[in-house]
Amino acid sequence: MLTDTVCAALSAAGLGIAGVTAYRKRFLAATRIAAYALVPLGLAMTGVVDWVAGLVFKPTVWMGFGLLGLSWALFMIGRAVERRSGGTRKERRAAAAAGRAGVSAGASEPALGSGRGAVGGKAAGRPKAKGGTSSGTDDFSDIEAILKKHGI
Repeated sequence: MLTDTVCAALSAAGLGIAGVTAYRKRFLAATRIAAYALVPLGLAMTGVVDWVAGLVFKPTVWMGFGLLGLSWALFMIGRAVERRSGGTRKERRAAAAAGRAGVSAGASEPALGSGRGAVGGKAAGRPKAKGGTSSGTDDFSDIEAILKKHGI
C-alpha cells in the first residue's frame, strides 16, 4: 500500500515537471519526462512493485542470491585452476604418457629459427628432408621465401 502511494507521488511530481517543461516550449523534453513519470505508476498498477518489494525484503531470497554467487565463484575458481594446471585430466594424462615416451606433448620447432636473426640459428644450419618426408621447416619454406622476397 505504501509503495503504491510512493509511486503515485513520483508520477505526479514527474508530470508536474513535464508540465513546467512544456510551458517553456520544450515539448520534446516534456514528452520524454512525462513518459518516464508514468512508469512508476504503471508498475504499481500491474503489481510489479509489490512483487519486487516482496522479493527484496525476504531473507530466503537473499540467501538464494548468495548461494548463486557462491556457485558462480566456485565455478570460476575451478576454471582458473584448470587453466593453470594445463587442461583436463585426460590432457594431463596424455602429456605425462608422451613425456615418458621421450616426446613432449604439443612441442614444435620454431618456424624461423631461434630468434637470433633471420640468418643463422638452428634452422639455417640444418639440412632439409628429402623425398616424400616432411619436416617442420619444409612446411614453412614458402612462407620463408615470401618473407625473404620482401626483405623481412
